[in-house]
Amino acid sequence: MNQAIEQSKKQAVIEICARFGNDRTRLLDILLAVQSRFRCVEPALMASIAEQVGSYRVEVEGMVSFYAFFSTEPLGEVTIRLCDDIIDRHSGVEEIAGVFAESLGVRPGETSADGRFSLLCTPCIGMSDQAPAGLFNGRVITNLTVPFARAIADQLVSGVDPAALELPLGDGNNTHPLIHSMVRNNIRLTGEVLLAGISPEAGLNNALARSPKLVIDEIDRARLTGRGGAGYPTGQKWRIAAETPASQRYIFCNADEGEPGTFKDRVLLTERAGLMIEGMTLAAYAVSAGQGVIYLRNEYAYLREYLQSILDSRRKQGLLGSAIGGHRGFDFDIRIQLGAGAYICGEESALISSCEGLRGEPKTRPPFPVQSGYLGCPTVVDNVETFCCAARILDQGAAWFRSLGTEGSSGTRLLSVSGDCERPGIYELPFGISVKNLLELAGAQDAAAVQIGGASGEMINMSQFGRRICNEDLHTGGSIMVFSARRNILEIVEYFLDFFIDESCGYCTPCRVGNVFLRKRIDKIRQGLCQLEDLDYLRELGRTIAETSRCGLGHTSPNPVLTTLKNFPLVYAALLKKSKDGMQAAFDIQSALEESRHLAKRRSMIYDPTYDDSPRE
Repeated sequence: MNQAIEQSKKQAVIEICARFGNDRTRLLDILLAVQSRFRCVEPALMASIAEQVGSYRVEVEGMVSFYAFFSTEPLGEVTIRLCDDIIDRHSGVEEIAGVFAESLGVRPGETSADGRFSLLCTPCIGMSDQAPAGLFNGRVITNLTVPFARAIADQLVSGVDPAALELPLGDGNNTHPLIHSMVRNNIRLTGEVLLAGISPEAGLNNALARSPKLVIDEIDRARLTGRGGAGYPTGQKWRIAAETPASQRYIFCNADEGEPGTFKDRVLLTERAGLMIEGMTLAAYAVSAGQGVIYLRNEYAYLREYLQSILDSRRKQGLLGSAIGGHRGFDFDIRIQLGAGAYICGEESALISSCEGLRGEPKTRPPFPVQSGYLGCPTVVDNVETFCCAARILDQGAAWFRSLGTEGSSGTRLLSVSGDCERPGIYELPFGISVKNLLELAGAQDAAAVQIGGASGEMINMSQFGRRICNEDLHTGGSIMVFSARRNILEIVEYFLDFFIDESCGYCTPCRVGNVFLRKRIDKIRQGLCQLEDLDYLRELGRTIAETSRCGLGHTSPNPVLTTLKNFPLVYAALLKKSKDGMQAAFDIQSALEESRHLAKRRSMIYDPTYDDSPRE
C-alpha cells in the first residue's frame, strides 16, 4: 500500500515537472506546485524533482529550506498565516492568534494532531493599513477582531473551506470576479501621476513613434529615479542595458514589496496593472528586450489570475507578443513568477537568482544585472511604481514630470501610511512634502516617532517632523509607520532586528552574525543592564555590519539601532545601569527630568514608560 502511494506521488511529480518542461530554472514554480499538491515537499519528493530536472536532491532541499512558504512536513488542510509585523502587533494580533489557537485546537507555529489546521506567523503581508490581517489558504482576511476571528474559526471547524467564507468585498478592482477580495485600497489622496485619470497606451504609442534611444533620453530628462528604495536613475539603468552587447535582454518587474509597512504596489497592481505592463513594454522597446517577468510576492497570489487576464487581453490586442503595435521585429512577452516568501528577493540580484531556480541569494557585483543578470544576459529590474511612472512620462512628457516634486526628486511619491493614525492608507504626493504635513493629512495628532522607509529606514523624533520626504532629505521606498507616545521605542527596534535576523539569506558573516549580536545587546539594555560602553558597542558594530555586508539588507539592517541611538538618545540613557563609582552610568534621567515635568505640567512622551497626558499640579 505504501509503495503504491509513493509511486502515485512520484508520478504526480513527473507530471508537474513536465508541465514546466523539466526546466531546472523553473524549479521555484515546480516546488510551489508540489507544495500545493501535497501540502509539503518531503525528502522523497525532492529526490524525484531533482531526477526530473537534472539537479541534485541537496540543491532542491536548499531551495525548500530557503523559502518560508515551503515545508518538509505536511501543513494543515487549512493553513493560517497571521501577520505579526509591528503594526499588527500593536493592533492586537496576539489576541487574535489566541482566539484561533483555542478554537482550532492548535498552538501557534504548529499543525493540529488531526492535520486539519496549521497556525503560523508571517512577516508583513502588505496589509498594514487594515491590520490585524492574515492569509487563510492564501485568501486575505483583514481587520480581524476577536468576535470576527471567533466567527471565522467556528466556520472553519464546521468544515467550511476558506475560499467559501462569506466576507465583505473591498473597493475598486478588489470586487473584480478574478480578485473577489475584502482588501480595501484605502486611497486617501490621489496625485497627478499614478492615481489620476490616464489614457491607456498613450505612453506606449508615443514611445513607438520615436527611436529607442529617444525613449531613454526622455526618461533621462524626466530625472526618474527608481521607486523601490535605491533611487538609481532609471534612464541610466536602461541605457547601460541597451548598450551592453547581447543576443537577449530581459525586463523584470519587482512586485515583491516585502518591506514592513509597505503596500503601495499592492494598490497599483490592483488598480494600475495595465499601466505597469505598458511601462514594462516600452522599457523592452527602449532596450531591445524580448522577454519579461513580473515577480509577484506569494502574499499577493490572490491577484495572480487577474494579472494573468490582463496579460492575455493585451496579447489579443497586439500589445504583447509578436510585432507589438505593428512594429515588425518588436517581439516581447511577459510571464508571472510567483515568489515563495523571502524578503531578500526584493533585492534585484536575489530576485534574479530566484527566477533562475536558485536560492534567493544576492549575487556578487559587479557585474550588475543590467550588464549580466538573468541567465547572464542584461536585465533591467525596476519596481511596479517605476514602470508606471515611465509610462506616464512617455504620455505627458519629461518637462511635465519634472515640474512636480523638488529639484533632486522629480514627480510624485506613493506613500503607504500605517500605524497610530486615523486615516491609514495610500497618499500620492509630490516629493518634498514635510513629515508634519503628511501626519496632518493622515490624522496622526499624537505621533511621537515616525519610521521612514520601513524597517531598513530611519526613525525620526518630533523635533524632526519638519524634514521633507525626498531624495535630498528623507529617502523612502514608500513605507511610513507612525508611532504614538504610548509605544516602546526599543520594542520596535527589537522587532525590526528579529525581522532582519529571520530574513537574512545567511551568506555573509556580518549580516548573519552581527544582527544577532545587536539583538542580544538591545535585549540587555531593555533589562536595565546597560553601561555606556554598550552604546558604543552598538554604534561600532552597527557601522561594521553596514560597511562590510554583501548586499543591501546588511547595509541597512543596523538602521533601527543607529537611527534611534542618534534621534532618541534619552530612550537609551534612561536605561543606563547605575554603577558603583557614581560616574555617568548612574545618571538618573527620571530624576533629572522631574523639574521639567513640573514646569511643563506633563510627563515625557518618549522616555517615560508610565507616561500619561494628564496635567500635573
